Amino acid sequence: MNLYAPILVLGTIAAVFAVVSVVAASVIGPKRYNRAKLEAYECGIEPAPHPAGGRFPVKYYLTAMLFIIFDIEIVFLYPWAVHFDALGVFGLMAMALFVFNVAVAYAYEWRRGGLSWE
Repeated sequence: MNLYAPILVLGTIAAVFAVVSVVAASVIGPKRYNRAKLEAYECGIEPAPHPAGGRFPVKYYLTAMLFIIFDIEIVFLYPWAVHFDALGVFGLMAMALFVFNVAVAYAYEWRRGGLSWE
């Protein structure tokens, strides 16, 4: 149990800091509410009135998710590039399979039209 004591202390300090920060911000922070602050944020554009709430386009979110997915997959190539010599043929084959998998996903999205901006 002595080995886990520093981890528990650090976790407790982090939890206390998070709770104290949220409570302090709500107590100390300014409370000047106006109509603009209570509106939904729409990328700096004045919100347009929609009948019955309207539909919000999710194309931006889909594009952002595609970027995150492909960006994170590419980040997995960095450790392979750093230890390329030490991994040998197994590492080369694993990365070839990984790059093939990313290429198939990219081709699928391209064919489906997920990368078109229109």
